[in-house]
Amino acid sequence: MDLVQLEIFKAVAEQGSISAAAQLIHRVPSNLTTRIKQLEQDLGVELFIREKSRLRLSPAGWNFLGYTRRILDLVQEARATVAGEEPQGAFALGSLESTAAVRIPALLAAYNQQYTKVELDLSTGPSGTMIEGVLSGRLTAAFVDGPVLHSTLEGVAVFEEEMVVIAPLHHAPITRGQDVNGENIYTFRSNCSYRHHFERWFSQDGAVPGRIFEIESYHGMLACVSAGAGLALMPRSMLESMPGCAAVSVWPLPDTFRILNTWLIWRRGTVSQSLNSFVKLLEERGFCRSELAREDR
Repeated sequence: MDLVQLEIFKAVAEQGSISAAAQLIHRVPSNLTTRIKQLEQDLGVELFIREKSRLRLSPAGWNFLGYTRRILDLVQEARATVAGEEPQGAFALGSLESTAAVRIPALLAAYNQQYTKVELDLSTGPSGTMIEGVLSGRLTAAFVDGPVLHSTLEGVAVFEEEMVVIAPLHHAPITRGQDVNGENIYTFRSNCSYRHHFERWFSQDGAVPGRIFEIESYHGMLACVSAGAGLALMPRSMLESMPGCAAVSVWPLPDTFRILNTWLIWRRGTVSQSLNSFVKLLEERGFCRSELAREDR
């Protein structure tokens, strides 16, 4: 096994076909096929499931892809460190949609300006998706609802979010879950931690929501709620950043549900100049608010 094989495997795994990967890394397809077969023989497992013109990762392949990404990232980082260079190369960062929209635009702009050789790749999604991305090695780090107490992750609290329930403009007062028992709610997919928080707020008061509609954006939630179709939960900072926020009524949660913390997380032991520089920038701007979390779930 060598680095070239790992680079070829990563390209094929991410592209889903030999021809697309060959075009990406400027090699002939037959060379990629040969190197992949050699790698599978070395490991003693099949890394791909062959399906006509496409290749799909096997369970062993998915596991090996995580290690491959980490090895290649570490090699790139080692080369840069030995050469005494500033942070450079790809920095895959994940974020909650609300954090990306409200909290970090100025931070990312400052980071890009200071570290011009870093290729910042930002992706957004629910906490569950972002955590999976960090665990798999697809993301170097991610902003998620935390703390995430996982044996292979560590991180730091950076932002505090006040969560509010929004309702149609002339809705009756909302002070507890029973006030809206049976009402429809708009939220993200089931792996969204804010959704779980909203459902817990209902259940702790012996209430349940009516129908749960999954929406892919806060703007969509706001539009549905302002039209009188139901309720939604979101950070106050996100709500106040959107046009049309005055078209809904806003109801604070009790203290036990009101505040959630956003954390920046990464895999324990990650060696990355890009990540270290990013955390340093957070510290300089006063965002890091607590010690690193290193507990098991």
